[in-house]
Amino acid sequence: MDLLISAYDLLIGYIVPFLFVLTIVVFFHELGHFLVARWCGVKVDAFSVGFGREIFGRTDSKGTRWKLSLVPLGGYVKFAGDENSASVPDRERIASMSAAERETAFIAKPVWQRAAVVAAGPFANFVLAVVIFSMIFMAFGKIVTLPVVEDVRPGSAAEIGGLLPGDRILSVDGEEIGTFADLQRVVSVSADVPLVLDVERSNTVVTLTVTPEYKELKDRFGNVQRIGLLGVSQSPKPEDLIQVTYGPLEAVAEGSKETVYIAVRTLDYLWGVVSGREAADQLGGPIRVAQVSGQVATQGIIPLLSLAAVLSISIGLLNLMPIPMLDGGHLVFYFAEAVRGKPLSERVQDFGFRIGIGIVLLLMVFATWNDVLHLTRL
Repeated sequence: MDLLISAYDLLIGYIVPFLFVLTIVVFFHELGHFLVARWCGVKVDAFSVGFGREIFGRTDSKGTRWKLSLVPLGGYVKFAGDENSASVPDRERIASMSAAERETAFIAKPVWQRAAVVAAGPFANFVLAVVIFSMIFMAFGKIVTLPVVEDVRPGSAAEIGGLLPGDRILSVDGEEIGTFADLQRVVSVSADVPLVLDVERSNTVVTLTVTPEYKELKDRFGNVQRIGLLGVSQSPKPEDLIQVTYGPLEAVAEGSKETVYIAVRTLDYLWGVVSGREAADQLGGPIRVAQVSGQVATQGIIPLLSLAAVLSISIGLLNLMPIPMLDGGHLVFYFAEAVRGKPLSERVQDFGFRIGIGIVLLLMVFATWNDVLHLTRL
C-alpha cells in the first residue's frame, strides 16, 4: 500500500504538473513553426507532441498527421523533404519528388522563408510568455510595495553604504525604481557590483554607493539561489502598499516587460557561467523541471502557469543557441547561405549536425547530472 501511495504521489505531485507545463510550452513552440510553414506554402507531414511511437492521432485535410507520441519530453514538426524531426534534408526523397511536390518541400523555399519558419518556434515561446503574464496581470493585478526601507541589518552592505530606515530608493544607476520588487531585481543580479543609489531622505535627495553582498539562500523547498543582497527589509505599513490594476494594453506592456526581464536575467546568468562568474550547477534538466513543477503546483494554477511562462522563455532562448540541430544552428546555416548566395556543402552541414548532436547530448548529460546532485543535497 505504501508503495502504491508513493507512486500516486509521484504521478500527481510531480509527473502531471511537469507534463502540463512541458506540453503547453512544446505545443506553442511547434505551433509557431507550423503556422509560418503553412503561410510559406510548406507541406507539413507531421505535428507531434512527444517522440517515439504514436499513441493516437489524426490526419487533416492537408495531409498533416497530428499526433501524441509515447515519450512526452518534447515534440516536433516534420516538413515535406525532411529526413527527420531536426529538419535534416532527405536528399533521396527530394530527388524522387515531382516538380509539384518539390514546390512544397521545405528545402525548396527561399532562404528567408526557411529562416522565418525556424525562428517562429522560439518567437512563439516568447509570445506565449507575454500572453500568460498579461492574462495574470489583467485578471489579478498585483500588490506592490513602495521602495521604502524599514530596517537595515547591522553589518550589511546597506549599513556600510549609508542607507537608513525610512529611506525611499528613487533610482539605481540612473534606472528609476518604482517598487521594492524593482529594487530586488536590480540588486539580486549585482552581487559585488557597486551601485549608485539616489535616495529620498527627509525631503532631500541623497546619493549613496552600495555594493550588494553575494549570498546563497534556500527557498522553502530547499532550492539554492545565489543572489546579491543589500540587507534591508521592505516597509509593511499600509500607506506603502499599493494595489495595481491593469487594462488590456497595460497588462500586455507589463507582461512584455516581465518577459524581457526574465530573458535578460537568463542570458546574464549564462554569460556568467561562460565567463566563470557564475557556477554552472544551477543549470537543470527534466528532473529539475519536474521537481520545481511539483513544488509550484502546490501553490495553485496561477503559479504553475507562471512557471510555464518562465520555462517557455528558457526553451526559446535555448533553441536560439547557435548549435546545429537547434533552431539557432539552422539560422546560422541560413545566414551563411544568404551571405554566400548558395547553401553550405552537404559535407559541412552533415558534419555540423553531428557536432550539434554531440553538444546537445553533452548538455543533456550535464544537466541531468546537476539534477541528480541537486536531489542528493535536499
